[in-house]
Amino acid sequence: MSYTLEGRTGTWEIVVGLEVHAQVISHSKLFSGASASYGGEPNTHVSLVDAGFPGMLPVLNRECVAQAIRTGLGLRARINLESRFDRKNYFYADLPTGYQISQFTHPIVGEGTVEIELADGTVRHIGITRLHMEQDAGKSMHDQDPTRSFIDLNRAGVALMEIVSEPDIRSPEEAGAYLRKLRQILRYLGTCDGNMEEGSMRADVNVSVRKAGEPFRTRCEIKNVNSIRYVMHAIEVEATRQIEVWENGSEVDQETRLFDPSRNETRSLRSKEDAHDYRYFPDPDLLPLVVEQAWVDELERALPELPDDKRDRFVRQYGIPRYDASVLVAEQAIADYYEEVAKGRDARLAANWVTGDLFGALNRTGRTITDSPISAQALGGMLDLVSDKTINGKIAKEVFEDMLETGDSAADIVERKGLKQVTDTGAIDAAVADVLARNADKVEEYRGGKDRLFGFFVGQVMKAMAGKANPAMVNEALKKVL
Repeated sequence: MSYTLEGRTGTWEIVVGLEVHAQVISHSKLFSGASASYGGEPNTHVSLVDAGFPGMLPVLNRECVAQAIRTGLGLRARINLESRFDRKNYFYADLPTGYQISQFTHPIVGEGTVEIELADGTVRHIGITRLHMEQDAGKSMHDQDPTRSFIDLNRAGVALMEIVSEPDIRSPEEAGAYLRKLRQILRYLGTCDGNMEEGSMRADVNVSVRKAGEPFRTRCEIKNVNSIRYVMHAIEVEATRQIEVWENGSEVDQETRLFDPSRNETRSLRSKEDAHDYRYFPDPDLLPLVVEQAWVDELERALPELPDDKRDRFVRQYGIPRYDASVLVAEQAIADYYEEVAKGRDARLAANWVTGDLFGALNRTGRTITDSPISAQALGGMLDLVSDKTINGKIAKEVFEDMLETGDSAADIVERKGLKQVTDTGAIDAAVADVLARNADKVEEYRGGKDRLFGFFVGQVMKAMAGKANPAMVNEALKKVL
């Protein structure tokens, strides 16, 4: 589905590339042994290296390198066996060394691709330009005192992966789908928790607009957007602004901008620096990073099943629709839950209950699959009662709600409430006869050709039997009499 914006001079296409900063899951920082955990009292997770003390030498964290390689493999990207760290020089109060150690010209991961699927089923492939490692800066706090600012270096030196996409994204929806897919892959790999609220994944959004067939025009970068919804919104706002600039006869300046969702606008922060402004040069304290292919192969063999592979397997193994499979593999924990429920059972029935009633209940109660009030084993137990016809589908919904409230097993609830399905043909025939006798006029209408009334009779019989009758047997009994 093509996405365009209409201006006074015609139709405009948007061009978007994303630079995603993903915090690496590791116990310690990229170049020091200080804790990389989130939170803590300010300046309690800081080594002399992170604080930029003179004479301190960085020591590369092997696990951070392994995490970057795992991520590159998960993105189907090329792993560069030799890469290099450079110094990116600029001044920020929360960057004590006055430079950031990064991989600008020789990243550890090269080109790759991410497959995204849109709401209408369209599949697109977004190119990955590179993934490079770099260290995070600290945090400036301006709201602690009316006259002074403070610096927290807990985050300084934490390892980041900057994942840079090609300018292949053509709509806010594609940007959202790309970010969700990237976060899904990172979480499956266990290389980043993808928690945008805590800043462990954030995006710089590069936006430009052009008329059909034109080369790229000047882009602007929207810095540090920390939610997928805001990224999608910011693209639309910035693209609209740029169209107005071009159509008013002016030119878009290359610059870094801030997105303000409360005012629905982007604002200029600074003119966009080019690479030469940072005076990159190889870090003299770090040798080129050389990894062996054998180690890369070992890491690849240990990778978990990735989301796309798992989705395809679910379709093949369980015979469920591709859409349902995509929903069920959205998170590893959901996929594990589903597989436990489906084990040895009707896999389609299991998928319907997990994506329907269970997800609905989790949304209502503000819970996630990891703290679901109904375990996979308990839900599976309820489905067993449906499959062996102890209860029907309607009663199952009542049992499910009771399980949600009490935590009791399905079998206990069925026993306690006397909900076993009625399969006694005599009882069903009697109920059918009673319903037809009480609705003789409708029986005449039905026999006169008003077929839709059959559902009415089914409903009346089920109601008369407190919903516990076997629906198939009720249908059969009614057909026989009518």
